[in-house]
Amino acid sequence: MLKLKLHWQILIALALSIIVGIFLPESVKYTSWMGTLFLNGLKMVIVPLILSSIVSGVANIGGASDFGRLGLKTLGYYILTSLLAIITGLVFVNVIRPGYGIDLGFTQSVQGLASAKNSFGSTIQNIVPSNIFRAFANNEMLGIIFFAMILGFFITKVDNKYQTLLTDFFNAFFEVMMKITMFIIKFAPLGIFGIVSKIVAKQATQGNLAQVGSSLGLYMLTVILALFTHAFITLPLLVKFIGKANPVKHAKNMVTALLTAFSTASSSATLPLTMEAVEFEDGVSNKITSFVLPLGATVNMDGTALYELVAAIFIAQAYGLDIPLVQQFVMVFAALLASIGAAGIPMAGLVMITVVLSVVGLPLEGVGLILAVDQILDMMRTTVNVWSDSSCAVIIAKSEGEKLKV
Repeated sequence: MLKLKLHWQILIALALSIIVGIFLPESVKYTSWMGTLFLNGLKMVIVPLILSSIVSGVANIGGASDFGRLGLKTLGYYILTSLLAIITGLVFVNVIRPGYGIDLGFTQSVQGLASAKNSFGSTIQNIVPSNIFRAFANNEMLGIIFFAMILGFFITKVDNKYQTLLTDFFNAFFEVMMKITMFIIKFAPLGIFGIVSKIVAKQATQGNLAQVGSSLGLYMLTVILALFTHAFITLPLLVKFIGKANPVKHAKNMVTALLTAFSTASSSATLPLTMEAVEFEDGVSNKITSFVLPLGATVNMDGTALYELVAAIFIAQAYGLDIPLVQQFVMVFAALLASIGAAGIPMAGLVMITVVLSVVGLPLEGVGLILAVDQILDMMRTTVNVWSDSSCAVIIAKSEGEKLKV
């Protein structure tokens, strides 16, 4: 009943936030603080939750062979689904060709583009943090995940007395963090109302709602069709035929997590709900849930990868440039790497798209073309990211011989 109640509360909050944002935009300044507090609460628990869950998950996996097998399966799935998503986007953007004929006068300036390009160049170096406490403070997720995986693995290599003590400690730490997180999630409807009403009010007062529907409608349609194809065809087929599970039952169990992902546009913020749904509703073991999902929240970005490629080719079309097929496949690879480097936070994909643009020499200022519609597309692609992560957990669990509820 609690899940159903929260599910309906979030739906009602979404509907009310849209109504208030459109018809009472001035009142949003009195309610937007709820969204800020809710996101701050989620951000507060992200680092300790990811650290404890991965250390606990790796420590409970067992020997090096089990750890290596799960790691290879998980990374293989993430690369496969990201490539499938990117290729889906590539097909749609070349068939629909949404960028031709668009008015370049709509271009806006975007801050932080040059720094974004440079920051991606050091992504590989940041996997091994020079200072783990700085990584904690700066939310450097790749470094935190690497440290957590190393820590969890070497816990299994110490004497049994210390191994039991440390494993029990991180298991308990993880349980406490989940309790804190689920307490914060109880306020999700209020937080979502504050977040979404502010976004809708901003677009309405700037007159962008009508502009979105006319100038960039075809671009939005292209991204949405590609995302829907990946979410409703590709991923369910993988769950059905590779995971030997029921994708419809799995989707029903994930409704609350997916609504939260859509509302917050943050896969990291949605991670606690995703873990709770996959473990307790789907029946996936804590060992797999605590390893696969935190990793996926950082490196598995199907929706973001798809969006980055579609947006880059759309910008090229808007500038009247025809990109050869060979260069488009180079952009596919760049989109895959950029999606891995993107943080699981709102608007991360918009910044990382500069990497894809720079690969083929496209003007970075072209990102200004898509600013007006990025927010709604960010919410949609984040939902696809979370859906893919949860599907991975089900598939991996099935491949390990677990008996699930789906």
